[in-house]
Amino acid sequence: MSVNQLILRNLKKNLKNYYLYVFALVFSVALYFAFVTLQYDPSMNEAKDSIKGAAAIKTASILLIAIVTIFLLYANKIFIKRRSKEIGLLQLIGMTKSAIFRLLSIENFILYFGSLVIGIFVGFASSKLMMMILFKIMGVNLATALHFSEEAFIQTLIVFAAIYLIIMLMNYLFIKRQSILNLFRIISSVEGRVKKVSVLEMIIGILGIVFIASGYYVSTKLFSGDFTTMNELFAAMVMILGSVIIGTYLFYKGSVTFITNIIRKRKGGYLNINEVLSLSSIMFRMKSNALLLTIITTVSALAIGLLSLSYISYYSAGKNAENNVPTHFSLATDRDAQVFKDALETKGITYIEKRIEVIEVYADLDQIMETGMKELQFDPKNMSVPIVSDKDIKNVNLAANEVLFSGYSDIMSKFMSFKDSGKIEVKGKTKTIPLKYLGLEKEPILPYYFTAGGFPTVIVDETVFKKLKNDINTEIEQKSPLYIGIDIQDENKIEQANDVFHELKISENNSNISRLEMSKSQKQMMGLIMFIVGFLGLTFLITSGCILYFKQMDESEDEKSNYTILRKLGFTQGDLLKGIQAKQMFNFGIPLVIGLLHSYFAVQSGWFLFGTELWTPMIIVMVLYTALYSIFGILSVLYYKKIIKEAL
Repeated sequence: MSVNQLILRNLKKNLKNYYLYVFALVFSVALYFAFVTLQYDPSMNEAKDSIKGAAAIKTASILLIAIVTIFLLYANKIFIKRRSKEIGLLQLIGMTKSAIFRLLSIENFILYFGSLVIGIFVGFASSKLMMMILFKIMGVNLATALHFSEEAFIQTLIVFAAIYLIIMLMNYLFIKRQSILNLFRIISSVEGRVKKVSVLEMIIGILGIVFIASGYYVSTKLFSGDFTTMNELFAAMVMILGSVIIGTYLFYKGSVTFITNIIRKRKGGYLNINEVLSLSSIMFRMKSNALLLTIITTVSALAIGLLSLSYISYYSAGKNAENNVPTHFSLATDRDAQVFKDALETKGITYIEKRIEVIEVYADLDQIMETGMKELQFDPKNMSVPIVSDKDIKNVNLAANEVLFSGYSDIMSKFMSFKDSGKIEVKGKTKTIPLKYLGLEKEPILPYYFTAGGFPTVIVDETVFKKLKNDINTEIEQKSPLYIGIDIQDENKIEQANDVFHELKISENNSNISRLEMSKSQKQMMGLIMFIVGFLGLTFLITSGCILYFKQMDESEDEKSNYTILRKLGFTQGDLLKGIQAKQMFNFGIPLVIGLLHSYFAVQSGWFLFGTELWTPMIIVMVLYTALYSIFGILSVLYYKKIIKEAL
């Protein structure tokens, strides 16, 4: 057999066995090329001046390189070890190490750069689709065109050529360092096999569970008021991160073996065929892959968590805008309001106007306020607060000695809270008026411009309001004295009214706010982040799923002789397949479930900083991730099915 025939035969064999590797490589190249094409597309920065789209895409492309490089190097490590016997046989028949390296290099070159060319073509063909998806998520109405970027092409070739050279260096060092005897032993020595669970492994297993549980517990207390300084909060975050990552490693190193050993002992050592193929198989294999599984679990949790948080912010954009701007449009001066109203009437857009007079006064809130963070820069005894009259607020009628708070953000509530009753004092320049505090309503009254982004509005009786207005403290920097709200009666004409708002250029005054524009702005920013995190997460999911799949391929080849014995003993293909399915539930399910738990507790501890809705966005992200991740488990079962068929 000539060298060329050997190369062609090996290519055919490798493509048949490593089709998923080829797919992942093509997908990675396509995604990278499409990302870089977006980076050089001028429409990215035209989409929104305040969003540096190209810069964000560039950062994502660098992270993408890191993910793909680690995957390709790890996959190559698995493949070269699987071919160790073949390399040993080639040396036995007289081929030198240099000749073997050239043979492998030619094979890898054809497979690698063939996938690279296909990936670039797929990336080019899908770049317009990716741009359309991005603009759709961001709510940007811009035309997209399919164009080939020479800069993206050159950059992709350079990056993946560099990765190829690193792979070749790994192969060269591997072949050079291994003796013929070692090449025939290397597969059997890849994963350690232990016959008995030691006391140390039991301790490690218990510690793993304790570390993870303690990290979860502290995360639930993060913003509950238990940590009263920024240093304490930072220390708690570091503790959570460290305990969860260390706990995850210890879990794979000892907890899985410890738990499965308890199950085996409870059965008295009598396991059925399903338990033999599942529990006994993973009992010691996860220990040898602890570091790899820890990395996969941690990065999976990070991807799910970041995607959930960005989707929470995107999903909550409308509600956040509604909480920050109580009416469709907020204006601060009579002149701007009149210009806007005249323009609306010209366009035939009907509206409802709301006017609220606002003053800023000092107040002593010490008796009703509980602060969670000592570093917050304010004095509860002398706080500047916005005050309005009850006559301007619908369904509110207060006595002269009463005060009501209304409008409070979820974020602010985590750092300071109010009691249900008590007394406060509001201070003019010369007068101090004691008032009875009636509580806090959720309904926002004023836009965020008046309330410092989440502090409640103080509502007092009309007589008290007039006294304070006539005794205004000139030391306080007074914001606009008037809040003018415009609500459009026909919901279908809000977009048209928003266009009028921009055409008049009154939006250039920061005190004039459009609720729709605020919602769009948040969706554009978080849409871009969600797009980038989503595709990076998808890349990691595919690469990590492939790695776990390749590990199962190795295990199936190692256990092929066991399946032959079991088939000869009378077990059917269906019997063995049930055990394999249970095994894959563990192999793929354990990292998935732990990753989901990590991401849940991470998101749950601080989701309110990003939006108003937790469950719907988070569940959607988790279900999609689980569905895509499960595909690799199904593929592994199908591969095992083929091995079982070949066992007899």
